[in-house]
Amino acid sequence: MTARRIVVTGAFGILGAAVAKAAAAGGDRIALLDFAPEPPDGLVADCGPGAFVLSGVDLTDPASAHLAVNAAASALGGIDALLNIAGGFSWQTLADGDAETWDRLYRLNVATAANACRAALPHLQGSQAGRIVNVGANAALRSGAGMGAYAASKAGVHRLTESLAEELKGDGITVNAVLPSILDTPANRADMPKADPALWVSPAELSAVILFLASEAASAVTGALVPVTGRV
Repeated sequence: MTARRIVVTGAFGILGAAVAKAAAAGGDRIALLDFAPEPPDGLVADCGPGAFVLSGVDLTDPASAHLAVNAAASALGGIDALLNIAGGFSWQTLADGDAETWDRLYRLNVATAANACRAALPHLQGSQAGRIVNVGANAALRSGAGMGAYAASKAGVHRLTESLAEELKGDGITVNAVLPSILDTPANRADMPKADPALWVSPAELSAVILFLASEAASAVTGALVPVTGRV
């Protein structure tokens, strides 16, 4: 397997960093894009001397997304895979919540993915095996109380994935999404102190599925919504 040129959005977060490190450990060249001003300690070093880092990227804005993705493509010499990890979460009931949350989660989850995909398409079409992997949510298959805005936005990611997969079949670009349940993060442990995190999905486990879908070995898989639910 030759080194692949991979763009990771939301790369400074827990899942994005785990994916980037795992890809770099496998010999891939990585572009790290994030809205945050600084990457976490050690991330850039773990991604190797050829890693490209771009902070302050607003993927909710189409023009900013194009500038960032084009810069990543220039630094890497092209793009073979786009991994859309950027996103957000909020829990609120409809009765007690505010309408802005619905708009905000749409921007964070759907618009970021759509804008990054649109910007990456010309570069992916130049790859021998273009890949797009989005992050949906198992909670969007059947939502619960307080999950309406989040589930609706992630359902949008699911439909984007399916539609774009059909659109790009003739270009040899696959488009898939992972649907995790609860990710084992410090924030989730703090929010759910009585839960058993051993039942959840670790960032390393989810990263492995994402990177498989981004690999040449997954050439026959497109339009798939892959549950990654641990033992929840």
